[in-house]
Amino acid sequence: MPQYRKDGVTRRLCASVHLDEEFARWADRELTGDRLTSPGLTLGVDFVALARHARAAVLRRDTLDRHLGLLAAALTAAVAAALWGLTGGHGSIVRAAAVAFLVALAGAWYLVLRAESEARAAAREVFLDPDRAASLAAPVEPDTERWLRGHAFRRANVLPYADAAALTTPFVGSGTKIKETVWQPIDVGKPAQAPGGGPLPLRPFDAVDLHSYVAKEMERISGLDGLRVKNRLYVLGSNAHLLDDLVPDRTAPPHPTIPQRYVKAGAVRTGAGMRTHLCLERVGEGGRLIVSLYLRAILHPPSLTWEVAAYAIPPLGARFHRVDRLPVAPFEHRWSLVSHATSRFWPELRGAWGRARARRRRSRESARTMARLRREITDRHLLVDHGATTSLRAEVGEWDQAGYAERIDAQDFLFRLQQGVLVATERFLTDHNVDTGSFDKARQVISSQTYNISGDITGPANFGNHGQINAAGQQGPGPAGPGQGGPTP
Repeated sequence: MPQYRKDGVTRRLCASVHLDEEFARWADRELTGDRLTSPGLTLGVDFVALARHARAAVLRRDTLDRHLGLLAAALTAAVAAALWGLTGGHGSIVRAAAVAFLVALAGAWYLVLRAESEARAAAREVFLDPDRAASLAAPVEPDTERWLRGHAFRRANVLPYADAAALTTPFVGSGTKIKETVWQPIDVGKPAQAPGGGPLPLRPFDAVDLHSYVAKEMERISGLDGLRVKNRLYVLGSNAHLLDDLVPDRTAPPHPTIPQRYVKAGAVRTGAGMRTHLCLERVGEGGRLIVSLYLRAILHPPSLTWEVAAYAIPPLGARFHRVDRLPVAPFEHRWSLVSHATSRFWPELRGAWGRARARRRRSRESARTMARLRREITDRHLLVDHGATTSLRAEVGEWDQAGYAERIDAQDFLFRLQQGVLVATERFLTDHNVDTGSFDKARQVISSQTYNISGDITGPANFGNHGQINAAGQQGPGPAGPGQGGPTP
């Protein structure tokens, strides 16, 4: 059977930056702009490829505005010359000015048509070529590309989260919360009985050992091929500077990776706003849906429990499907370009100067703000929040685009992950000669918890029965939907 590719979301986003100027500039600022904060999790998006295409789209648009600005100046000069010729009775000057006026208009029309044609061609090329998304656009700055590569899921093992998120959740950018809970405590201080009678010697273990075992066994136990498993240290943004390997320079953004010893230490004992979570991420077909389960073993002998948080990110919003609707038949393609240029060339020509001035003004203001902030950090030892506030992938998702298949897949993923954690925990305790009687009782309570992702996804409520989330048989308030500001972490 034909299968969706995992890079479908990346290619669709790369295509969309060529067709949507607002999104292109936002993505360019988020990925390559001057910043002191983390960009958040990649969650299946190739940051390098998207940054390259966003930069290419922005440069194309800036070039168009620069050329249109020159034509606007020529147009203004032609009008002035025509007025002077009319008042002075110089007919030849009036005629020359009229010709220049028409040439400028024709030039603007052609430039808009050419830019739109190049944008559509670039969008279709990257969307239809599954193997060269990153190579179809020129690289951005080498240092920026190295930094973005470090945020890939297989590499990044730390995430500073914004201080504002500490009141709700450290899992910024993971999408909409489905459940946060602490499972029933388990007695791990009682040894199991030997086959011939008498207790077996307990094998000592810590949270790192349990995290490592679950991480190693989860894909096989859950049956979820391609499950992404990673131990990640979550750090409060204003405390990120306490780890020199995370923020060696407080006037620069944090590094995406730190020595593994910090990650292990955060699993055994929490630090100052620092905790290690075992992150299980399952990407649905074509990357349309992402389900994440965050686990933390809380071991205070003789008691063990799991902190569990489940999140989901919906499919891309409708604005990112324009590439599917581009006309491809020769006549329709040309007619669409002509219609676009005819309707847009005058507004584009008229506003070229204003757009360029506004961009320069915003750029100067941003540079002054960052320079002032860096002076305060250096001279006044200002402590800044290096934490991420969201993720690019979470910002572009809309639950209105989630259908039956996505909702069912999400429930299946979460049930499998929950069951996999229980099975892995039981096997781990058995291997360490722990009596599992307490675990068996706790399991009955844990297994009754459900993940209900259903209901009317077209209205303001997205989860559960009219905005309710079914957890352990109880109904509670659900998160806000798109009609209430979109998915929030």
